Amino acid sequence: MNTSEFKFQTSDKKVENLSVTWQTPSNIALVKYWGKSEPQIPKNASISFTLNNCHTITSIQFNRTSESSEADFELFFEGKKKDDFKPKIAKFFKRIQEYCPYILQYKMIISSKNSFPHSSGIASSASGMSAIAMCLMSLERELNSTLSDAFVNKKASFLARLGSGSASRSIEGPLVVWGNHPEIKESSDLFGIKFPYEIHPIFENYQDTILLVDKGEKQVSSTVGHNLMHDHPYAENRFIQANENLEKLSVILQNGNIKAFINLVESEALTLHAMMLTSNPYFILMKPNTLEIINKIWKYREKNNSNICFTLDAGANVHVLYPHSEKTEIELFIKNNLAGFCQKNQYICDSVGFGAKPL
Repeated sequence: MNTSEFKFQTSDKKVENLSVTWQTPSNIALVKYWGKSEPQIPKNASISFTLNNCHTITSIQFNRTSESSEADFELFFEGKKKDDFKPKIAKFFKRIQEYCPYILQYKMIISSKNSFPHSSGIASSASGMSAIAMCLMSLERELNSTLSDAFVNKKASFLARLGSGSASRSIEGPLVVWGNHPEIKESSDLFGIKFPYEIHPIFENYQDTILLVDKGEKQVSSTVGHNLMHDHPYAENRFIQANENLEKLSVILQNGNIKAFINLVESEALTLHAMMLTSNPYFILMKPNTLEIINKIWKYREKNNSNICFTLDAGANVHVLYPHSEKTEIELFIKNNLAGFCQKNQYICDSVGFGAKPL
């Protein structure tokens, strides 16, 4: 794979100090990726809705200093110094050093906050790493004013992927594909791209209400879960299935067959968790209330001929997906029938968004 286009070429000016802030969203995969090889290359292609309200806001203060052999940074999360987050960020900076050598010339003060609970299955690493990537690209653009918007987004997605695979899907929106797929033109294992075809109006302004079943940290991290796919007995068939499902979903998103959308998206969610149940060691991230919610959704859909459905990320929380036309009735159903299964009755009403934005 040729990554030479992402190597920093030249600087047409010197930047002593710079402070930038970006807001980048989380995303929810419709076709999941579970399993990867180094460096952060997915075993199958995936596609996600970019979210709007679930986001990370990150500021980085760059202060030029003498060049060092490794990145020099301090990290603050929601106002508090977070040294336990530093190893992951340090590993990220090490990975991107050859593409962004200028980071070794700056002391970086990174301040970050989420609009949602950290490590609760709302892809906080996706929004967090993509925010850092956009801040770095703001500095790179100051150093090289010839960079286009398209290249900035492409390289930001490339960099974000090296911190968290799903972060590659949080730069743009409303639908982003990551992973090389023969039916998706210009798709790549190295970065995410906007879904290149026109989507049916029913999928515009799609709604996602996230039910916070468990706001605690997952007992098995996504990184560990991905690694368990290396010797998984069903891994190869799963990778084939996911790529076939993405091809099917591409057609569905264009023709508006919402019943087929519901079937495929729910099947993908349950298959993701089936991979966890059948790995060795095996583990369960769903909670009893996750299953209660799923059954309530199925009953409501059947009784009301609704287009409500669910998906799950690598966690216990349930993403309730539905078209904007059913927003009023479904939000009432969630409030009256599902909120009680959430921790402290908490849930987040979200919708499809359009990616990163500077603040």
